[in-house]
Amino acid sequence: LTLRKPPSLLSPPQSMLHAVSRTPAVPAALTLGLRASTRLLLAQHNVQHSTLPELQPRHHLFPRDISPAQQPWPQINLPPRPATMPEVPNFSSGPCAKHPGWSVAELSQAAVGRSHRSTLGKEKLRRAVDETRALLELPDDYRIAIMPGSATGAVEAAMWSLLGPRPVDMVHWEHFGQMWYKQAKDELKLDVRSVSTRDYGTLPDLAQVNKAHDTVFLYNGSAAGVKVPNLDFIARDREGLTICDATSSIFAMDMGDWTKMDAIACAWQKGLGSEAAHGMLILGPRAVERLESHVPTVPIPRIYRMTVNGKLDEHLFEGNPVNTPSLLCVEDYLSALSWARSVGGARELYARNARNFGVMERFVRENASWVSFLAADPASRSTATVTLRVDGTKVHVKEMQALLAAEGVALDINAFPSAPVGLRVWCGPTVETADLEALTLWLRWAHEAALELVGP
Repeated sequence: LTLRKPPSLLSPPQSMLHAVSRTPAVPAALTLGLRASTRLLLAQHNVQHSTLPELQPRHHLFPRDISPAQQPWPQINLPPRPATMPEVPNFSSGPCAKHPGWSVAELSQAAVGRSHRSTLGKEKLRRAVDETRALLELPDDYRIAIMPGSATGAVEAAMWSLLGPRPVDMVHWEHFGQMWYKQAKDELKLDVRSVSTRDYGTLPDLAQVNKAHDTVFLYNGSAAGVKVPNLDFIARDREGLTICDATSSIFAMDMGDWTKMDAIACAWQKGLGSEAAHGMLILGPRAVERLESHVPTVPIPRIYRMTVNGKLDEHLFEGNPVNTPSLLCVEDYLSALSWARSVGGARELYARNARNFGVMERFVRENASWVSFLAADPASRSTATVTLRVDGTKVHVKEMQALLAAEGVALDINAFPSAPVGLRVWCGPTVETADLEALTLWLRWAHEAALELVGP
């Protein structure tokens, strides 16, 4: 008997969901990662825990080694599974996959239990700054500070300390850019110009950026999978400062001429797959000049202050953060930097990302009947946070995600909450190309299996 789940089960009453979640008829191993609709189907047919084979951590929803006659559930015509699985199923867009070969053993030399002001602690923090500069090939007169609050703290420190003397062009097209726009307008009460678009998946008209204004922009909008194609919209003879949120672009893609960005905010957990919580703020000489000449009209929180007596806090920009850092996270970041050097440096990181994106381009081209890029314009398509639009309902897409997670194939590939229904796959340099190639086979499998389980 081949069953297709009836439409009546797609939106069951909440009370029914609660009842099913407590019934012993649904095995705990099988409910992991499953949508409520699939759990209801199994519960209706009284799947007993004792009749199921033992499932391993990377288990399969419908075990491969059980014959149809032994199945305790009605037969469902799922497509054959691909023969190859990703070695690492972590495709989250942040925090991102650890670098290839990573293990906890790489943290064995962490200065845990030591003061960050000790000789050892200072040496490791200074290494993090110096090795970042070397990897990114930053200009000699650009300064680097380790900041609290990840990239969010770094962006806010730049906005609170640098903005005010000029009108501000806030360039935004997705969640994070909108967040900075609202903060500049509603909290900092700045003279703000909105350079935006209403259409998710598209860039605003960058020609609206005024070189006499300060400008705040994301290089890569990870929520929409849309990036700026280049920095041509920033004038070399600009009068205002440019503040770039480079959270999901730095270490993953070639961002062009650093001197076109006066303040660059980033974090460790994206392009290099290191641990979260810490950010970095990179300041060029024009930003330093603004810091030393501008007195903000709003009180600056202690953790955002970058000057002492009106001058740049040199201590901060020598690897001495304002608040206590995690030296365990610092060690993990040093491990990621070491890996990046071992594979060939920044140029190879960018090449790895480009190869990974090529896999996703080929997948979309070969499956254009049901999947497409959310970013329609190839020039502004993110190569790191690849965001896909799936031709299907929200229930269908959620079922795809649940199937892939339960099969141990892909974790955390859901679209950003405010984005249209779809999938988001991290293709940064710490992801192996072979894993993405295997994933694309499973994406097609999940789409076809979800059609059988919940329909389009």
